[in-house]
Amino acid sequence: MKLATLRTADGTRAVCLDGDVLVDLGHTDLGALFAVPDWQDRAAAATGTTYAVEGADFAPVVPNPSKVVCVGHNYTDHIKEVGRDLPEHPTLFPKFAETLLGAGDDIVKPAETDALDWEVELAVVIGKEVRRADERQAADAIAGFTVMNDISARDWQFRTIEWTQGKIWEATTPVGPYVVTPDEVGGVRPALRVTTSVDGEVMQSDDTGTLLFDPVFLVQYVSTVITLRPGDIIATGTPAGVGNARDPKIFLQPGQTVVTEISGLGACTNKVVA
Repeated sequence: MKLATLRTADGTRAVCLDGDVLVDLGHTDLGALFAVPDWQDRAAAATGTTYAVEGADFAPVVPNPSKVVCVGHNYTDHIKEVGRDLPEHPTLFPKFAETLLGAGDDIVKPAETDALDWEVELAVVIGKEVRRADERQAADAIAGFTVMNDISARDWQFRTIEWTQGKIWEATTPVGPYVVTPDEVGGVRPALRVTTSVDGEVMQSDDTGTLLFDPVFLVQYVSTVITLRPGDIIATGTPAGVGNARDPKIFLQPGQTVVTEISGLGACTNKVVA
C-alpha cells in the first residue's frame, strides 16, 4: 500500500492510493491511523471519500510524530567524503515536528544561513509501539518507508561538535509523499535507488542496500533507548554528494528546485524561496 496525509479544505486526512485517486481512511493523518492496531486491514478495506492524485496537496506523512530520530554517517561513500572512520554504532540526533514540510512545499531559506544543503534519506515510519525490540519485533514495527530531505544549515551545524542546531530549522525538512509498506519494496531491508538533483543536475546517487546500519537494526537500536510509537520516524542517513563536501562547496539558493527521490517511494520536489 501507498499511504499519505492529504491537506483538504476540511483539514488533513489519511488516505490510501488506489489507481489515480486517494481514498479517505477515516483518520486525520497517518499517525492517527497507525495508532489503530488493525490499521493494515482497515486501509486495505477502505471505501471512503476519494480525492484526485493530480494536484494533491501532501502534508508531511506524519504531521506530528512524537519523535524524529536521524542517523548520521550511515553510507560508506559519504563517511569517506567527510573524512571520518566507519562508526561502530549509529550516530543519532533529533528533529522535531515543526521541522517537517510536505513533499511539494516550498523550502523557505532562513535568512540566518548561507549554507543550506541537501540530504536525501530513506525514512522508516513506525507502525506499532515497541521498546527494546528484538529483530522480529523491530521488523514487525515498521509500517513502511518514505523519502526525507534532511535539509541542513551547515554553518550552524558546525558551530559546535554537536550537529542539532544545523538540522532543526523550522519548516525546512520535506518528508513524503507516501509511506509505502514493506511488501511493495522488497521487505524491511529494501535495496532502493536514492537520488538528489538540483535544477535537474544529479548530486547524489546510491542504493539503500549499502546502508551500514539497516532499518531493522536501527529500530532495534533506537527502541533500546526510548519507546518508539506509531508515526515516529527514523531517518537512516544520506549518501555521498552533499554540497558541503564539494570543492568548491555548493549550497541551495532561492529559485532552485531540489528533488529527492527513492525508487518505489516517490519524490519530494521543493522550490527554494527567500
